Amino acid sequence: MAAVTLKDVADRAGVSIKTVSNVVRGVPKVSAATRDRVIRAVHELGYRPNPSARRLRTGRSGLIALAVPNLTTPYFAELAQHVRAEAARLGLTVLIEETMGDAKEELRLATGVGADLLDGVILSPLHVSLDELAPVTHEIPLVLLGERGYERDRITADHVMIDNIAAARDVTAHLAGLGRTRIAAIGVTTTPSASARQRLEGFHQALHQAGLTYDPRLAPAIRRFDRPDGLLAMRDLLRLPAGVRPDAVFCFSDLLAIGAQRALYEAGVDCPGEVAVAGIDGSQEALYSTPSLTTVIPDKAAIASLAVRCLADRIGSAGPLPFEVHLAPYRLVARESTEGVRRPLPV
Repeated sequence: MAAVTLKDVADRAGVSIKTVSNVVRGVPKVSAATRDRVIRAVHELGYRPNPSARRLRTGRSGLIALAVPNLTTPYFAELAQHVRAEAARLGLTVLIEETMGDAKEELRLATGVGADLLDGVILSPLHVSLDELAPVTHEIPLVLLGERGYERDRITADHVMIDNIAAARDVTAHLAGLGRTRIAAIGVTTTPSASARQRLEGFHQALHQAGLTYDPRLAPAIRRFDRPDGLLAMRDLLRLPAGVRPDAVFCFSDLLAIGAQRALYEAGVDCPGEVAVAGIDGSQEALYSTPSLTTVIPDKAAIASLAVRCLADRIGSAGPLPFEVHLAPYRLVARESTEGVRRPLPV
């Protein structure tokens, strides 16, 4: 069977070949209605751009990479879906890579896997520093996801994130507003993490605003933002003396919170009656946990859109663009794990 061509797509969509080319290349001057018609024709016919031919014609392949720590983490799996959808709207194809949080791998991917084919990279780094990234950001267009320590006059790449300090402050304030006075934090990592540092800062701020004192015994160290770490940390907290044992826990990820909930269940401790639990990430897993988990929900669609469009702008720019920090919205959703009110799940 002959390969589907731009002309085939143009005939199906009722537009010119030039219009199809503009849509496939992500040129923004095409109307939304025409773009949707062309993309529908692309999917119906199964058109696949030829990266090598495209690069010969335009100097670009239309291929970008998304590099995340771990695709088994619900947050990154959901985010990857949004990135692929947004890239498709701009006529871009996404190569997805896992770094497993390894700094050397993060640095390698920041320069572009198969850099002769990639037009740009969206990277969610855990451990590589901005100073280490700075020398390579000129090699290929790069957008960073997540919370990194930075000074605005020293930004060396575009950043897309939520305000982690404010989000952590909101969650902790919610717990304090319920009358909880011994609020623990599960998420202080043994290795440096910008997310952990910022969420801990927001936690501190909210405690201070509520007139509560930070107790380091209520902040056990963990290795990773994962279920087993939340389970073990919560078990440690439950061993504390009665006057110290927490009546609420803010977990720095939903996975940590779900592990903590399991520890409470095993110990026969009522959640939220005795210990309220809240997380951050807004994963689907949080909605279906028992009890359903109070969490901060970052707008993943907005994060993906900002990241892909920011990268596309940099790829398509004739000259250098200033680096920027883009904040995506988030919302705190109170559920059964703090409010204690059973509600049927929306379907």
